[in-house]
Amino acid sequence: LSSLHLKEEKSKPDANGAVVKADDNIEKTEDEEKEDRAAQSLLNKLIRSNLVDTTNQVEVLQRDPTSPLYSVKSFEELRLKPQLLQGVYAMGFNRPSKIQENALPMMLAEPPQNLIAQSQSGTGKTAAFVLAMLSRVEPGNKYPQCLCLSPTYELALQTGKVIEQMGKFYPELKLAYAVRGNKLERGQKISEQIVIGTPGTVLDWCSKLKFIDPKKIKVFVLDEADVMIATQGHQDQSIRIQRMLPRDCQMLLFSATFEDSVWKFAQKVVPDPNIIKLKREEETLDTIKQYYVLCSNRDEKFQALCNIYGAITIAQAMIFCHTRKTAGWLAAELSKEGHQVALLSGEMMVEQRAAVIERFREGKEKVLVTTNVCARGIDVEQVSVVINFDLPVDKDGNPDNETYLHRIGRTGRFGKRGLAINMVDSKHSMNILNRIQEHFNKKISKLDTDDLDEIEKITN
Repeated sequence: LSSLHLKEEKSKPDANGAVVKADDNIEKTEDEEKEDRAAQSLLNKLIRSNLVDTTNQVEVLQRDPTSPLYSVKSFEELRLKPQLLQGVYAMGFNRPSKIQENALPMMLAEPPQNLIAQSQSGTGKTAAFVLAMLSRVEPGNKYPQCLCLSPTYELALQTGKVIEQMGKFYPELKLAYAVRGNKLERGQKISEQIVIGTPGTVLDWCSKLKFIDPKKIKVFVLDEADVMIATQGHQDQSIRIQRMLPRDCQMLLFSATFEDSVWKFAQKVVPDPNIIKLKREEETLDTIKQYYVLCSNRDEKFQALCNIYGAITIAQAMIFCHTRKTAGWLAAELSKEGHQVALLSGEMMVEQRAAVIERFREGKEKVLVTTNVCARGIDVEQVSVVINFDLPVDKDGNPDNETYLHRIGRTGRFGKRGLAINMVDSKHSMNILNRIQEHFNKKISKLDTDDLDEIEKITN
């Protein structure tokens, strides 16, 4: 599957990519928060080489509750064109993932149906909507028929890769990237059947430059809607593009989260949708032993960490800090003590972060020091210890229970025993810990150095 050559491929991506200003003394600006979401999403794509088998239950709300609900257990049941089925198998998919089982029959139904779907990274949703696009294309018609919007240049490129892999045996299908830096001659019409791009450029190509005739678009995909609407302007641009499309155009919207702002946006751009939601899985702290260590300042916390360190390095551990500054300081201090430590920090490029996570996954480093933002959604199965060097608090200084669950939920997975150690260095942080304890109704015991045998038992 060939694509237009990007003449200025290195041009800055829409949300300024993943380079984040490294200054911890200032509050994160809203833009940095958005950028983190886009960067996080890209990071998940880079480090997920295979499908995540989620145990979440899928809840399907049909537009027409009377029509039978189909789900498929194999790709053959979908009656795909042989060259697409070949592409699916070549990508290593043997059977549909949970979200694909329900989404694909809806996406491929005749007449086409609209869909709003919630799915996290790694559940196979990109492959699902790519399959839907490739199935609807008439290869003989040399004009854009499918349009996919991504929040950033890099995320568009990742989706493009999936299209190229899946369309490997379908050489008549061509793909164009509508991203900044892809300069076309004025008056030129695009002959590629699939266009993937960022909202601003796609809007220009449809309206001002007229490279695309929006009235001929059959499938419109809005990917990563939650990341999309976090970027100023993307929401309006997406709505303006949607309004140019024909009434019978199939609209597919995907989002990892479904907060109110995403819902409102989804309802504006997807009329009469089927809806697929993930039921929230209750994460349990039952297999995780929680402790706290009393200290009086940061240096004492570091000393306590060094004492515990000997007991934990058999296992892999993640240490969470509140700011990049603390994370950088802690990693440097641990290295000085001769420990093998990896640091995951916000100012790293996404590719660098992916490389750090890979090394940690492979066990080349036993300990990963990180901040919240970087660790969201990272699954490393062999983590058996999580240390909160700083307790998680929200921007108002209140306990952030969700982040606490998220952090310590990295351990004790798959029924294994896990261990969480919280560093407390003030009355204020003790108060935060007590409130976390009340929230989860789970005892957090005081850790004395005599308890290190217990830690060794858990981590061995």
